[in-house]
Amino acid sequence: MTELIAARDWLTVYRLPPYAHELNPVEQVWSHLKRSLANLAKRNLAQLTVLVKTRLKRMQYRPALIEGFLASTRLDFSPFCNPIIKHRVSELLGYDVR
Repeated sequence: MTELIAARDWLTVYRLPPYAHELNPVEQVWSHLKRSLANLAKRNLAQLTVLVKTRLKRMQYRPALIEGFLASTRLDFSPFCNPIIKHRVSELLGYDVR
């Protein structure tokens, strides 16, 4: 692999750890969801599915919570933010998306 990379001067490779949960905001979402379900018992899979969908929908309407999950990674997402999309999302949410 090293030779393959070295042979292509146009190629930039960033070596990442095999898995870094602290850099993945989705891990924060699942952790939050699991904590909210911790003391609940459902009789069947259908009831559990409805509950999980409801809890995820609640998170969707809490933008500060989602922003907190992203901020906890301490990663800079600005190079990946399309200004047009960013503006449209800000209009939809009713506040400035950073």
